[in-house]
Amino acid sequence: MPTLVLPKSLIELFPDAPRQVEVTAASVGEAFDQLDERWPGMRSRLCDTPSTLRRHITVFVDSTQSDLATPLGSDAEVRIIPALSGG
Repeated sequence: MPTLVLPKSLIELFPDAPRQVEVTAASVGEAFDQLDERWPGMRSRLCDTPSTLRRHITVFVDSTQSDLATPLGSDAEVRIIPALSGG
């Protein structure tokens, strides 16, 4: 099963969510849908529209920058990386 690695900033908003989540999904978008089913509102923290990631969110599937349409293999690792800011 694909595994999603959630950022600490997302876990802080959804305290009952674990750092790593296994899903049964064929694409990143489907995986995000499953996150939203388990933790309502999580998808809206990651996406602006149903087909667009927020501009400050980057997703990597097996170390390759990806988007919502990226297919997931059965042992894929999906890392969700929020932008860093500061000054």
